[in-house]
Amino acid sequence: MHNAKGLLGRIVRHKLWRFGYRRSFCSLKVTPEDLDYQVLVEGSGCSRTAILNRPPALNALTTHMGYRLQKLYKNWEEDPNIGFVMMKGSGRAFCAGGDIVSLYHLRKRGSPDAIREFFSSLYSFIYLLGTYLKPHVAILNGVTMGGGTGVSIPGTFRVATDRTIFATPETIIGFHPDAGASFNLSHLPGRLGEYLGLTGLKISGAEMLACGLATHYIRSEEVPVMEEQLKKLLTDDPSVVESSLEKCAEVAHPEKTGVIRRIDLLEKCFSHDTVEEIIDSLEIEAGRKKDTWCIMTLRRLKESSPLSLKVALRSIREGRLQTLDQCLIREYRMSLQGLIGPMSGNFCEGVRARLIDKDEAPKWDPPSLEKVSEDMVDNYFSALTPTEPDLDLPVKLRESI
Repeated sequence: MHNAKGLLGRIVRHKLWRFGYRRSFCSLKVTPEDLDYQVLVEGSGCSRTAILNRPPALNALTTHMGYRLQKLYKNWEEDPNIGFVMMKGSGRAFCAGGDIVSLYHLRKRGSPDAIREFFSSLYSFIYLLGTYLKPHVAILNGVTMGGGTGVSIPGTFRVATDRTIFATPETIIGFHPDAGASFNLSHLPGRLGEYLGLTGLKISGAEMLACGLATHYIRSEEVPVMEEQLKKLLTDDPSVVESSLEKCAEVAHPEKTGVIRRIDLLEKCFSHDTVEEIIDSLEIEAGRKKDTWCIMTLRRLKESSPLSLKVALRSIREGRLQTLDQCLIREYRMSLQGLIGPMSGNFCEGVRARLIDKDEAPKWDPPSLEKVSEDMVDNYFSALTPTEPDLDLPVKLRESI
């Protein structure tokens, strides 16, 4: 019997690899049970843990994962026997973001409704997490990028480690920082949000703690110990959960060469009104100091989609004046424009160049900042059509709880 179970497990894992993990479009039927393996569940005492489980794809998010997370979290919120909830990833990543390769294929196949459903399912979960009534602990032990930041940052606690790599790299693929990024980034110290959103460059777990993206920091080898301590808790009190996290937490020291040490320089360069002015300011600093950091930042900006840069800057600036639900509703409109609107070719070209053909030579439209008109940016923030419905979030229901 043991051998038979082992064989069955191997068959299931092979089947999942073919379906979810390699993003294939084979004809073999995928059952709901197969898809449920994309989010596993652990239960202990009065806690529940959602495990993002697509390790070969760095746990990239799918539409089904958005729906499953919504269902699980709603049930757990309503269950009086469950005190708090955790989320983690399988393998070497927490979550690398949305499954953009699948979105690319949906766009190429002409499946706008499936694209709408993808963003609706995930953004709705992000709002649920941001208004969740129970303490939430996200264990960011590995790659945490794009949509992966969206399904973790709005929660109560975020634990970073020495293996954590954080980034919002959407402009490099001709898209915009989404999944609540305009809200999360806009509330960071100084102009750090503009820097992260425009460049898509990485920061470490220690830097996440320093700027408030993470609430706690531990060494990765201590994660199992922390999890065991949390699972022993019988509480729904966030202060009790926090005390348990504090017992495991360590002091983190960002590297001296990291961006956290350059807050004054960020303020000087990224506080300008336009992307052109930001780049001019960086070029002055790079020429004056021969600063390799400025040179690297400039190179990244010049590799990114010009339209995406202008859209990202406006989005983050608007996010400073909006609530999470307002940001998500606006980003939903922007995401549909970016995937199925008139300017959606940039996303396809960016994904092609970075992830499909991997020639690293995208041909952006427009090809330069000076050719990006105000109308293009304005259109990116508008609905696809006058009758296109906005993202429907249960704001009145959840904000009144």
